[in-house]
Order: sequence, then C-alpha cells, then structure tokens
Amino acid sequence: MSKENKIVKLYKNLRKKYGHPQGQWKLWCKRPKSEKEREEVIIGAILTQRANWKNVELAMNNLKKARMNSIRKIPADKIRLVSCIRPSGFYKQKGEYLCGLTKFISEKYGSVREMKKQPLPKLRRELLGVKGVGPETADSILLYALDKPVFVIDEYTRRLLRARGAKYEDLRNLFEKNLKKDYRLYQDFHALIVIDGKNK
Repeated sequence: MSKENKIVKLYKNLRKKYGHPQGQWKLWCKRPKSEKEREEVIIGAILTQRANWKNVELAMNNLKKARMNSIRKIPADKIRLVSCIRPSGFYKQKGEYLCGLTKFISEKYGSVREMKKQPLPKLRRELLGVKGVGPETADSILLYALDKPVFVIDEYTRRLLRARGAKYEDLRNLFEKNLKKDYRLYQDFHALIVIDGKNK
C-alpha cells in the first residue's frame, strides 16, 4: 500500500465530513452484532435491491410484527412473507429470493453463527450460486452480516469514482489493494460512500 494513496485520502475526507455512519448503518456497522442482528442484515440485503431504505424499514417492521424476521421463519409462510415485504417493491421476486437464501443458510449451515466460521472465498462462491444474489448483495452479506473483509461496490461507489462502465471485480480489487484488510474499515468506508451519494 502506498504511503498516502487516493483511496485512503477519500476515506479520511468522508470520515472527516460525516463522522461515524448513522441511519441504517447504526445496525449494519454495529460491532459486535447479535445473531438476530446478523440475520436482519441478511434479510435487508435482499430487500434493499432496487429500493430506498425507508421502504425497506417498513418491510422489516412488518416482518418483525409478524415474527418472521429470522432465517428459520422466512421460508415457512410464503404468502405472509410476500405481504410483509410489499413496501420494498418487487415483493414477489424478493420473496422468492429470500426463501431461497434463507433455505440455503438453514440447510447448509443451520445458523449464521456456523456460516460465519467458513472462509471468505468459499462463502462468496456459494452465495453467488443462490438465485437473486449477485456480487453486490453477496458482498453486502459477507461484509456486514459475517464480518468478512470484502469491499462492496454499488452505484454510489461508481459515481464517486466516475467509473460507471468499470467491471465490479476491478473496482473491488482497487479498494482492497489500497486499504488495510479490515472489515471494520470496509464497513465504515462503504457506508460513508452511500451517505455521501445520498446527500448529493
């Protein structure tokens, strides 16, 4: 890592501007997280696809009221699930994705705690094999729910770097090569990029 590269400078500037990430990031950047909180982040990672956070919060609150905000309970009642997550948009599709993802976690690992013990490359490969889980969603789960040091690339990151046409993996490697391998740094940095993007 160079002595003061542009990526590190960018992080320092955002941290100076916004301080510690707030809003949804109070949970997503919380350390340590309980098992329940990790499960909520995983569910939220699917619900945030093509949705704003206020609508995701409404869907998450519906799931909490229905006592369906856990990995084990999601696949049990698809009709009620779809009704709960309606505010997040694309609810039928997201319902299918959530059922598939939570079923995968339950059947393969039994719990998020056990899943977290697995190596990053293996988990990333497996998550990318689950329907509805692309690189951004997989990396969000790995970083925020499982504390794995993988940098999330989203539209806000592309805009900030003026790199809309760049490949996902190239941008991910750019951040990971220029930063200390620390999931806490990655969590805060990515959250600050999103906060900055929403403020523009």
